[in-house]
Amino acid sequence: MNTKLQFFVVLSALTANVSAGGQKDELEPYPAAEPGFVRMVFHLPEAANESDRKVEIVVGKTMMVDCNRRGFGGDLEQGVAEGWGYSYFALATVQGPGSTMMACPPGEEKVQAFVKVQGEGYMQPYNSKLPVVTYVPEGFSVRYRIWEAQEAIGDAVAR
Repeated sequence: MNTKLQFFVVLSALTANVSAGGQKDELEPYPAAEPGFVRMVFHLPEAANESDRKVEIVVGKTMMVDCNRRGFGGDLEQGVAEGWGYSYFALATVQGPGSTMMACPPGEEKVQAFVKVQGEGYMQPYNSKLPVVTYVPEGFSVRYRIWEAQEAIGDAVAR
């Protein structure tokens, strides 16, 4: 086999698992979104000591709000991609939005704000090696916040 042909065969094999966007399809292990849901994905940056970090998955919806506090309720459940063992997260049900019922000052206009879903399962171990895949109902979006432990450790006292 000549060198050019060998190069072409190797290049073809390497690109066989590449999507049209030019990247390997990293979402292959994860199920497609069910009807009425959206699969949201983000990547965490590499860190020197990832065990000192956590990621908070923040699910919510941008909506018009007044001076009252608003929020949705719902627990983020962890699933495992069959045959792969990779974790993903799903918000199967959402309650609300709930709101306080304060009287707003006269003339105050409504503004757009991100209203969070609150519940269990949003704080997760940090892993930059895999994408963080979250399934949420249509109309909701996913943001994230990185938490990092400080070097200083406090002491408790016996009482």
